[in-house]
Amino acid sequence: MAHALIVDDDPDVVEWLQEVARMEGFTVARAQSLREARIELGRQRPDVLLTDLRLPDGEGIELVSELEKPDATEVIIVTGHATVDSAVAALRAGASDYLVKPADLERVQAVLRHAKKTSALQQEIGELREALRKLGRFGKILGSSQRMQVLYDQISRVAPTSATALLIGESGTGKELAAQTIHELSRRRDAPFLPLNCGAVAPQLIESELFGHERGSFTGADRQHKGFFERANGGTIFLDEITEMPMELQVKLLRVLETGTFMRVGGTQLISSDVRVVAATNREPEKAVQEGKLREDLYHRLNVFPIRLPPLRERGTDIEQLAQFFLDELNRIEGTNKTFSRDALVRLYQHNWPGNVRELRNYVQRAYIMADDVIECDVAVSEPTPKSDDGTTITIRVGTPLEEVERRVTMATLVYCGHVKRKAAEILGVSLKTLYNRLEAYNGKDALAGKEALVDTQDTAESAR
Repeated sequence: MAHALIVDDDPDVVEWLQEVARMEGFTVARAQSLREARIELGRQRPDVLLTDLRLPDGEGIELVSELEKPDATEVIIVTGHATVDSAVAALRAGASDYLVKPADLERVQAVLRHAKKTSALQQEIGELREALRKLGRFGKILGSSQRMQVLYDQISRVAPTSATALLIGESGTGKELAAQTIHELSRRRDAPFLPLNCGAVAPQLIESELFGHERGSFTGADRQHKGFFERANGGTIFLDEITEMPMELQVKLLRVLETGTFMRVGGTQLISSDVRVVAATNREPEKAVQEGKLREDLYHRLNVFPIRLPPLRERGTDIEQLAQFFLDELNRIEGTNKTFSRDALVRLYQHNWPGNVRELRNYVQRAYIMADDVIECDVAVSEPTPKSDDGTTITIRVGTPLEEVERRVTMATLVYCGHVKRKAAEILGVSLKTLYNRLEAYNGKDALAGKEALVDTQDTAESAR
């Protein structure tokens, strides 16, 4: 059962909020000061904290920094001393809502129901992550590298909220899968998820696709058409390649995001729509703004919670895991039992994968068709590469940083040795301890890069608030 902590030095307010919370299915703890509230926080973590801003011994917002798991508790400020500055300060400190006394019953009930749903979703997401971590997947996304673990953390944070997310990553990194996962882990999961590639629709038709049109509004419009924002009401729209959307339409999209209303092409009636937007781009958004491909005001509106998807070349052993997953899928469909040779797996790590996961999937399908029972090195990546007599040559492009050269050689050798570290160390001519240190450094660097991306995301979201 969800748990609420109510902190206020007015007994009548506490009594009323306690009754409402119990009606909504919460267990309730109460406190009249920061000191009492801290004692209650030590006893049980609340799913929702309703606190007065001014308490006898301090500010109620101070409790946010003392929560054991801040992201797992919704903080609601309930105050009779409302000012714009105090509201902004509370939201920046981590409060998710701000109510003015005397609080409206329906508003309090809505806030509590929202907190209850969010708590249940976060618990479900946590259980899902724990159950799937060993399998190296999260929702529809596959991978267990440190970079992907950071991605899963970001999705876990933003999915239960209503925040707009901007997915940034190279083509083929799985942006649509990430958007689907966000949708399926949100409160909107039972409503439609509609993807639209802004670069794949003719400029003169994309407005009609998004907002719909009335009969006779243009040549060929022989009937009324409902657009994505109307059909996805209550759900999520995924706008891929947002920088390819015509600039004049970006203005209309911004208006919809800010007002929640739009008009069909050729129409005069305002239509309301409750839709969450997840956008994506394979460009650097700041550069797209400078080049006139993306409106700056729309960028800031979409960039509430930016998420960067790592390229495949930075995901370590995910390359092998993904390749095996795709091969297993083909074997299941075709009723075969084909496998990769050791040399073919080595070649996977030698390739740079500019097309990322999409390129890898196409490669596996092509190699599957070409192979008999075992996929060999010579039907692996189809780029001309000189080979030694035993097929173990690795090709490095001129100008590759030495640190990257060492990493790729080490990882390819490890795969070649069947992940037997002692044998790999012998071939590389280093001690076993040195090999362990290298592998730890590679993982640490990936984790650090991922954590920096997460910090950047949180900073951007904070500034957007």
